[in-house]
Amino acid sequence: MSTILITGAGSGIGAGLATELAAAGHHILATDLDAEAAEQVAARIRNDGGRADALPLDVSRDESVDALLGALPGPVDVLVNNAGLQHVSRLEDFPMQKWDLLIQVMLTGVARITRALLPAMRERGHGRIVNIGSVHSLVASRYKSAYVAAKHGLLGFSKVLALETADADITINTVCPAYVHTPLVDKQIAAQARENGLSEEQVVSEIMLKPMPKGVFISIEELAGITAFLMSPAARNITGQTLVVDGGWTAQ
Repeated sequence: MSTILITGAGSGIGAGLATELAAAGHHILATDLDAEAAEQVAARIRNDGGRADALPLDVSRDESVDALLGALPGPVDVLVNNAGLQHVSRLEDFPMQKWDLLIQVMLTGVARITRALLPAMRERGHGRIVNIGSVHSLVASRYKSAYVAAKHGLLGFSKVLALETADADITINTVCPAYVHTPLVDKQIAAQARENGLSEEQVVSEIMLKPMPKGVFISIEELAGITAFLMSPAARNITGQTLVVDGGWTAQ
């Protein structure tokens, strides 16, 4: 079984992945800016008989990543770059400090933590990096300029790293789901309702699910299964790839 470090594991997709992968027998290192939330996730895993440790991590700060390296209980086999946040606003009203923060967390922060863990993966000759992208890595929606820019950039970053790590048994891939029903999405529903002058129910049906021919939210179980596959020996030659889980959105 692998030791898996998950960023943004205190809630949403990160917490769900931590729970599902721990149930499969993996050792989880749950990291989050909110150290208490990460510890709550780790404690639930341990209470269910799994193995998990919680560590504080702000991927936007070098000193936080350095502190994490000094606190790791052992080698990290798999890095899941999941930490993220959203801000919904037309560009004219988008605070540039907030714009910079989204890029720092979801693009520069991915590079920062990957850069920190990569040397040990190279030394062991093995590693798996799974980036949690988005359908917005491929398409755009109004009022999400920073998020869409960061998620598009993640694909280019992954392709470069795939080439740079091709001399070892290290892979890096990006999983791009459409909407997953998490607290982050709940906040987006409210914000989209304000910006578009719609009810929250209309946002779900007319903005979020309408582009998806299958018409349903993506589940945590799906994302955990895909992550587990990318970790497996069967996926050792899958690298630099974009795995789109969008209910047919981009097939149109």
